[in-house]
Amino acid sequence: MAAHGPLTGVKVIELAHIMAGPICGLMLADMGADVIKVEKVPDGDDTRRMVPPTMDGESAAFMVLNRNKRGVSINMKSTAGKAVLEKMLATADVVIENYRPGTMERFGLGYETLHKLNPALIYCQVTGFGRTGPYANRAGFDLIAQGLSGIMSVTGEGAGRQPVKAGPPITDISAGILAAMGVLAAYVHRLKTGEGQLVDTSLLEAGVTTTYWQSAICLATGQSPGAIGSAHPLSAPYQAVQTQDGWINIGAANQANWKRLVEVIGKPELADDKRFLDNAARMQNLSALIDILTKNFRTSTTSDWLARLEAAGVPAGPVLSIGEMLTDPQVLARDMVVEVEHSRLGRMKTLGPPVKFSATPGSVRHGAPQLGQHTREVLKEYGYSEAEIAALVGNGDVIAL
Repeated sequence: MAAHGPLTGVKVIELAHIMAGPICGLMLADMGADVIKVEKVPDGDDTRRMVPPTMDGESAAFMVLNRNKRGVSINMKSTAGKAVLEKMLATADVVIENYRPGTMERFGLGYETLHKLNPALIYCQVTGFGRTGPYANRAGFDLIAQGLSGIMSVTGEGAGRQPVKAGPPITDISAGILAAMGVLAAYVHRLKTGEGQLVDTSLLEAGVTTTYWQSAICLATGQSPGAIGSAHPLSAPYQAVQTQDGWINIGAANQANWKRLVEVIGKPELADDKRFLDNAARMQNLSALIDILTKNFRTSTTSDWLARLEAAGVPAGPVLSIGEMLTDPQVLARDMVVEVEHSRLGRMKTLGPPVKFSATPGSVRHGAPQLGQHTREVLKEYGYSEAEIAALVGNGDVIAL
């Protein structure tokens, strides 16, 4: 399937591994960009070894992050391999890298060098902590960023409990999305001026960005909020409540929904209870409020309560497992689970593009590449002959299937 998204015709070189950089490449590829993923010789992206699980020997983690990309494998440490990469970068629109700070400079391929080679190039760098500041040279991982950004102090069940990170690697994922946003903004600037530029973001900044509510509290009061389970730090009731057979999330924080909720549970008198008259009172008496709600919600099933709440217009939803989510009718209706053709495995399921376009829809066109799958194809596009490609393969400068 040919690309036809809004970024069709944009050439992206992805010099990225594991997650944050590849997430950026994934977002751009889903929108139609020609993303060429450059993997190291001899064993490629480390995500290929994040197993189990595998699908017939292919890493599930690698496949979900790298669909829609073409894959080449180049030895950046060899003179000939570096020359191949420089040729690709000389005409690229975007390069994405998330190596440890200083790595690209040691290869002679840092931003300043590439800007001279290709002034229109958008150079996107995703690091642990950003290019500047006292931590700039540190290696960064999602777990470290979640701790440093304060996220782990506000997850979990409460004071005195073990710190808990968010289950998904949210700083990796958010940094990749922020990087893609930055690339798109820089591309708009380039369309206006012809100028490329450096786009710089980090896992730390991605983590800090997720703390808007908690940071607002701290900046206003001087006090750091702590962990409160699924509850909201500013509104109530807005959290998970136990039912007869599971859990249900209740979003009845504003006054209109609060009044609807007490009618649904058959406790209209709660609307006039001084402890719960407004949001401030409910937050002050949150423990008592949740005790009352839990006692009532435990009398029936999640599905029963969902039907009642929906009929009354109270925002609510079940707490699903990942497996349940992947078969949820709304998730499927939004094409967030799709089938894709993998070159070795055939048809397989993966996650779909999260942004929809009315005129230039993105798509999942093909599965993740095998190591070196598109090396020959790509090198031919850059003018290399079969004999030259064979020599590069024979010398270990590239891997090609």
